[in-house]
Amino acid sequence: MAANNGLIRKAFVMSLNKGQVKEYTKRHNPIWPELEAVLKDHGVLNYSIFFLESTHQLFAYAEIENEEKWNSIARTDVCRKWWKHMGDIMPSNKDNSPVAEDLYEVFHIEK
Repeated sequence: MAANNGLIRKAFVMSLNKGQVKEYTKRHNPIWPELEAVLKDHGVLNYSIFFLESTHQLFAYAEIENEEKWNSIARTDVCRKWWKHMGDIMPSNKDNSPVAEDLYEVFHIEK
């Protein structure tokens, strides 16, 4: 996590089960409108996910307003429904949340 101008940059890694990138992409395009609304209503300003084919890892990057709003997303019904929807194509925890590991920033530059 890194902050600049009141903005917090977050990055984390998840993974996909082998052979599931097409399905993952399909489920995100378009993302459920109600999930997009929850993300935006909870201070997510920018959110991108990238796939590394050699390891089946997903690299997620988000710019958020604050940690409290970000953490509260997990308590919404739509988020929990989304986790369950995605659980068959990616490693998940007992609560259906995706197995994820936070990354910490080691370099940043901007104009």
